[in-house]
Amino acid sequence: MTTHSSPLRPELATLAPYNAGLTVDEVARRPGVTRVAKLGSNENPLGPDPAVRQALEAALQRIAVYPDPSGRTLLAKLAARHGTSADRLVLGNGSEDLLAVLARAVLRPGDRVVTLYPSFPLHEDYARLMGAEVTRIGLTPEGRIDVEALVQAVAQPVRLVLFANPMNPAGVWLTPEELDRVLDAVHPEAVTCLDEAYHEYAEGPGYASAGMRLATHGRPLLILRTFSKAWGLAGLRVGYGLTNSAELKRGLDLARTPFNVNLMAQAAAEAALDHPQSVSEAVALVQRERPRMQAAMEALGLRVLPSKGNFLFFDAARPATVLAEALLDKGVIVKPWKQAGYETWLRVSIGTEADNDQFLAALSAAL
Repeated sequence: MTTHSSPLRPELATLAPYNAGLTVDEVARRPGVTRVAKLGSNENPLGPDPAVRQALEAALQRIAVYPDPSGRTLLAKLAARHGTSADRLVLGNGSEDLLAVLARAVLRPGDRVVTLYPSFPLHEDYARLMGAEVTRIGLTPEGRIDVEALVQAVAQPVRLVLFANPMNPAGVWLTPEELDRVLDAVHPEAVTCLDEAYHEYAEGPGYASAGMRLATHGRPLLILRTFSKAWGLAGLRVGYGLTNSAELKRGLDLARTPFNVNLMAQAAAEAALDHPQSVSEAVALVQRERPRMQAAMEALGLRVLPSKGNFLFFDAARPATVLAEALLDKGVIVKPWKQAGYETWLRVSIGTEADNDQFLAALSAAL
């Protein structure tokens, strides 16, 4: 009898499908649902600047031809915004695409990756897919980043240090002094990647981007940003990375697909950069609504972690999937967390005032 081996990489057995959540249309079909508040994916409820739609209409005339594989116009605008040169930037089909590109470019079987936990699952999945071993640094009992443990872990021989600041899903962050400690401790042979998807929401006292260290960090450093959150372009998938390393930039360009950012996405991002006032409006909405939501949730007896993102992470003290299902019946989409140790936690995005009121009412009823 002939046995057939699987055609798949064995590393796939360690992965679970990404939990993208339900769509508005799926929830709207539920009996009794008259309005849907989509608060599961950290999107910008205000959407992009109107100029983006105009740019997309113009770009429709060119969809029969390939986009610029290098995205030179977009790179030039990003370089001007960040005070750097285009040869220190790389584009991605969303910043999550660049996570996969980074893994392909630098990781080998047996390499060690250090990350924070709970994590954006793709921080771990792409590393494991390449055969790397992941070391998780969890939160302290108080729900803070364990800076001491992180410093000790990154100082050991490690191939890649990769984590989000602010963290997703926890929302907590490193202070400027803590970030300096971590970057200074990183092993000389390590590549460091800071996922700053929520940077725009975090700017202000007590937070600093790793961008301040690009010029002085003596080892390869990559900072990921996205147009999916504050810029309101989640449906178009466009992100980018800033690096201090010409060698890393070259490797990322070799590992990415040639046309990984499509024509429409490039046009939209270029228009968005020309009208940044819409980002300010999105951030102002979160700064108004986030403390109001946190106070209301704590008044219900829930533990809510502090956050510098456009979301809150809270412990329901009961199975998160059960509570999430009850909220769906009220037309509210949140994200139950499924990583080990956090099965009672959920993440809720900050939406419009009406969305947030609908969530709070549904949460109170469900509890």
